[in-house]
Amino acid sequence: MSILCGCPLIECVYCLACTRWAWKRCLHTAGHDSETWGIATAEEFEPVPRLCRYILAVYEDDLRQPLWEPPGGYGIKPDWLILKKTYEDTQGQAPPYILYLDHDHADIVLAFRGLNLARESDYAVLMDNKLGKKKFDGGYVHNGLLKAAEWVLDAECEILKDLVEKYPNYTLTFTGHSLGSGVAALLTMVVVQNRDRLGNIDRKRVRGYAIAPARCMSLNLAVRYADVINSVVLQDDFLPRTATPLEDIFKSLFCLPCLLCIRCMRDTCIPEEKMLKDPRRLYAPGRLYHIVERKPFRSC
Repeated sequence: MSILCGCPLIECVYCLACTRWAWKRCLHTAGHDSETWGIATAEEFEPVPRLCRYILAVYEDDLRQPLWEPPGGYGIKPDWLILKKTYEDTQGQAPPYILYLDHDHADIVLAFRGLNLARESDYAVLMDNKLGKKKFDGGYVHNGLLKAAEWVLDAECEILKDLVEKYPNYTLTFTGHSLGSGVAALLTMVVVQNRDRLGNIDRKRVRGYAIAPARCMSLNLAVRYADVINSVVLQDDFLPRTATPLEDIFKSLFCLPCLLCIRCMRDTCIPEEKMLKDPRRLYAPGRLYHIVERKPFRSC
């Protein structure tokens, strides 16, 4: 009898927790996250639109005869394309990518495409992780994304070294979207840690740009590599701000409401300060740029 009497109480507590969680989420907008941040200069943000076009170019089968070219084009000269790798080339070890020698901007760019919902290998990369599974340079990283980054470096090390030495005044930029952003960010870290493999390249020449970044490194690493890794978040983008680990999201696509209910209970009961102290918790990489639309306030 006592157990039955406790059931309504548990239901009430659960409903209150879910209501509180939903209330906090509904009243919170992306603009609050960065309202105290400084404004990025045009110079430091200049590469982002250009790199986004390069990432989109990875989706094309033939850049000389593009099918989905955006207005203004991709900004890529096909003759400057060094290589293009498909899923068949990477054997599912990493998402497809291109290596582009951008003479106009003195930049060597390796760009990765985003998650392909129809590819099991992409899910395998994302789900190859659990909290605290992989340590790296005194912190924690996403295991599957790190393995993909290391595979790419092993595959392209020689050609990258040749380009870096042939063009000593060019920067080396790794960029990607979604899944590719995590690979690009961790590849940037791996290269910085192994600069001798690329002819002892100066750290200042290495850059990473993660567009709609995946949470792939612990907070201490995100801060430590903020001088070389940049993340770009658009408004209320779900992927970089969700507290739910990537592997849990994609393992529960068919029961996402159940996962979110459990998550709302945890978010309600565990103070954010305590979660921040967990060194295994993963965050968006590097320095953050937040693109938001702020509506002007008008008083009557």
